[in-house]
Amino acid sequence: MGTHVIKMPDIGEGIAEVELSQWHVKVGDLVVEDQVLADVMTDKAMVDIPSPVHGKVIALGGQPGEVMAVGSVLISIEVEGAGNLKESTAPAPVKEAPVAPKAATVVESKPAAAAAPRPAAVCQGPMVAREADERPLASPAVRKHALDLGIQLRLVRGSGPAGRVLHEDLEAYLAQGQSNASAPVAAAYAQRHDEEQIQVIGMRRKIAQRMQDATQRAAHFSYVEEIDVTAIEELRAHLNEKHGASRGKLTLLPFLVRALVVALRDFPQMNARYDDEAQVITRLGAVHVGVATQSDVGLMVPVVRHAEARSLWDSAAQISRLANAARNGKASRDELSGSTITLTSLGALGGIVSTPVLNLPEVAIVGVNKIVERPMVVKGQVVIRKMMNLSSSFDHRVVDGMDAALFIQAIRGLLEQPATLFVE
Repeated sequence: MGTHVIKMPDIGEGIAEVELSQWHVKVGDLVVEDQVLADVMTDKAMVDIPSPVHGKVIALGGQPGEVMAVGSVLISIEVEGAGNLKESTAPAPVKEAPVAPKAATVVESKPAAAAAPRPAAVCQGPMVAREADERPLASPAVRKHALDLGIQLRLVRGSGPAGRVLHEDLEAYLAQGQSNASAPVAAAYAQRHDEEQIQVIGMRRKIAQRMQDATQRAAHFSYVEEIDVTAIEELRAHLNEKHGASRGKLTLLPFLVRALVVALRDFPQMNARYDDEAQVITRLGAVHVGVATQSDVGLMVPVVRHAEARSLWDSAAQISRLANAARNGKASRDELSGSTITLTSLGALGGIVSTPVLNLPEVAIVGVNKIVERPMVVKGQVVIRKMMNLSSSFDHRVVDGMDAALFIQAIRGLLEQPATLFVE
């Protein structure tokens, strides 16, 4: 038997250290080649570290939340063969662009049957008994999903690491025909004294750091304006009816991206980055729109590059592809960096007003609130119109209040008269 020591790989862009976010294995586990061993967090993305060998885990090189230097020992695996100590750098992360050094190779994911997958919930049985005050491990998205389905999470067996409940566990629970009725009604009124401490690591730590940095460094101010989106919604419905089957369905977001592109022609100071250390403002001709996207691990901002050169359907396809990649944890670092202005929307949950936090070093972020039907006075008549607020924030160190208001009014005019979106 021999020992194969895997070191933290160099994942490019001059990164000297990364944060160990989560282990997918423990000491004593048998692993196979290409099986994901750990998640690590760079400044820009969460990436998977796969195993280059078959063997048995005999030592872990760090704890979740620990910052590890590139080249430090990540994990030791006992392998078949001579007793010589072998060392290697882990293969290039499977969720990243191929930017690793020549010594590392990009390893493509193999079918699930070839790897050592986590046990499926149905194999363990979908239901498990927990104490009334026991809080099972689950992400916020899974907890909300369970709440929407009317499932008591403590009754669901988790198939993830450390018994974490996953979305597929909820599906397995429902498939077995379990329901809230299986739990004593009295449990809903029992006193609770449980507490849960959650270590802030990985993506959540990065989000916290970026939000804190943004609010401390930038001089935020917000501007809110209501927009009549009746006409643009009618146009969207017409285009979807005529071209949806062949080109794909359009949401409101590609129209908003188009409105940003057109409005920025007259307000280039909004499509900019501010280096507050060098005291330099860089205005960019290219419009790289960041689209804030919620995922199980937190808020991510994939980037629609060169939005100024894209059609409605091209923008829509990019938004959909990038959002899915972000939610599935497969967005590359390049896809999560380089934005020049950000668009954020909570869709139907968008509320009436919000105060978005800037995505530094950008100087503007446009927030989209939900669409509601309201009675409005149009040409002296009370009519029902579809109304939506834009809640946008700006860096007052760079953007004056008047310019911010004029910029949003320009977007309003484009959306209320949608033909102007396409007039050159």
